[in-house]
Amino acid sequence: MTTEPVVDLVAAVRGGDQDAWNRLVERFAPLVGSVCAKFSLDPHDRQDVAAGVWLRLLEHLHTLREPAALPGWIATTARNECLALLRARRRTFPTDFDRDLPDDLPEAGTDLIAELRRQALREAWAGLSERCRELLGMLFGDPPVPYADVAARLGVQIGTIGPTRIRCLATLRQQPALASWGGA
Repeated sequence: MTTEPVVDLVAAVRGGDQDAWNRLVERFAPLVGSVCAKFSLDPHDRQDVAAGVWLRLLEHLHTLREPAALPGWIATTARNECLALLRARRRTFPTDFDRDLPDDLPEAGTDLIAELRRQALREAWAGLSERCRELLGMLFGDPPVPYADVAARLGVQIGTIGPTRIRCLATLRQQPALASWGGA
């Protein structure tokens, strides 16, 4: 099996060839996955990192000076996305809150806290655009709808789903109703 030269693949994508984009993503997805594996990310975080990498590539594809260096660019971008995700996680998760509490104490008010969180999430959800609610509803439903089906239902290209998901989740986290929960 012959492999299409990276330079030709990039040129086809720059020319608007959706199949070339799909081949590019399929070809370099294992590279992104191997970078994520080095950071021991869980599958959801790996998907977020991959979506970020493909979004950055879409943003910068036309400005790449050396298309043959694309694999290195993808590896570096994946590494940067992993580090950004880990930095963000450190900022958003409080630590040492239960340091002085014995392990055998039941947590007081857990039902109330859970209900308050659900209410905050419902309010934040209502603040999203209908398009974001529809997309996230399909992706996080039980069972989740495959990307190909999501693309068909929404009438979008499959390569835009991950980046759109990231933007919708960021918008959700920034909703005022979730501010007191740290955007969680």
